[in-house]
Amino acid sequence: MIKKIGVFFLCYLVFICIAVAQSNYEKPKLSNPDSWSLVLIPDPQSYVKFSRNQGILELMTSWIRENHRSMNTKFVLCTGDLVEQNDLLNPTGMEANQNSIQQWKAVRNSFSKLDHHVPYILATGNHDYGRTSAEYRSTQYDKYFSPEQNILNGEALREIGPQLNGQSSTVNAIYEFQPTSNKKVLVMVLEFGPRQEVVDWAKKIVDSPKYTDHDVILLTHVFLDKNSSRIEKQGYKIEDVNYGEALFTKLIQPSKNIRLVFSGHIGEPDNFNGHLGFRQDKNAAGKTVTQMTFNAQAMGGGWHGNGGDGWLRYLEFMPDNKTVKVKTFSPLFAISPSTQNLAFKREANQEFTFQLD
Repeated sequence: MIKKIGVFFLCYLVFICIAVAQSNYEKPKLSNPDSWSLVLIPDPQSYVKFSRNQGILELMTSWIRENHRSMNTKFVLCTGDLVEQNDLLNPTGMEANQNSIQQWKAVRNSFSKLDHHVPYILATGNHDYGRTSAEYRSTQYDKYFSPEQNILNGEALREIGPQLNGQSSTVNAIYEFQPTSNKKVLVMVLEFGPRQEVVDWAKKIVDSPKYTDHDVILLTHVFLDKNSSRIEKQGYKIEDVNYGEALFTKLIQPSKNIRLVFSGHIGEPDNFNGHLGFRQDKNAAGKTVTQMTFNAQAMGGGWHGNGGDGWLRYLEFMPDNKTVKVKTFSPLFAISPSTQNLAFKREANQEFTFQLD
């Protein structure tokens, strides 16, 4: 009898712990109704390389669509590696079970859920070039993404960068937003390992008089490593490249108005710390440049797992135009009451606040 009471009591404690965890869950919301937000989606390649995973990416973009008004989301940024292989037609089932055409269609379908609801800007990563990983500088991006697919992208587009393979492409582009009545923002997206021609173009644009009063957000694929050091070199075959340190030296540090840099690329199996980087440095004008790397692609089972457990980040820009609150959230865990206690990452490098000058 005593044994039965002990088992009952243990089950009761487990039930109470679960109930408490669930009752503590609050769906994402702005801490100030006058704030605005952006959403950062990490490298989605592992969601689309396996057909079993692509529903998670669709869940993520669907969550953004359903909540963009309550979160006052002005735009969505994706850190690149949209696919695992850019031009592979015969996957073995180990590295992927969808070929490149299927992968590009899957990522396109996921982001199409945001069309005409929220603007989205997608970086291209090393896996979006060449056959499987930047063996040469050619991408199928333009076959699947163009500004007219989302009227809000087309309305925000201001500049197109140097041609890629003889044709205009938004792999290098600039978009303009006005999230508040007194704040104008440019989002500059640059190709994987930008060519020197692209860096020169970007510098000319951000230094031009018409954008003097804008804050600039730079989105590119490779920038910081897991130690928050800027990446100097990578072992890819393509030449004429500028990675993190070169971009900082040639473009960011001399600029007066590049204020935020977002990137992805890095990762370690089921180790979130191996996916993250963060640092702040002063530019030539004495302004702080916040640099953030956020990825999750090897969470949820490593390189062959579920693609990243549905993790994304939303950044809340407070009405003071200085304070930014960062939260890391998973719509995948949030969708079920049994896992809602896991829907936020609360560690100091996952939920934090930083300041803009």
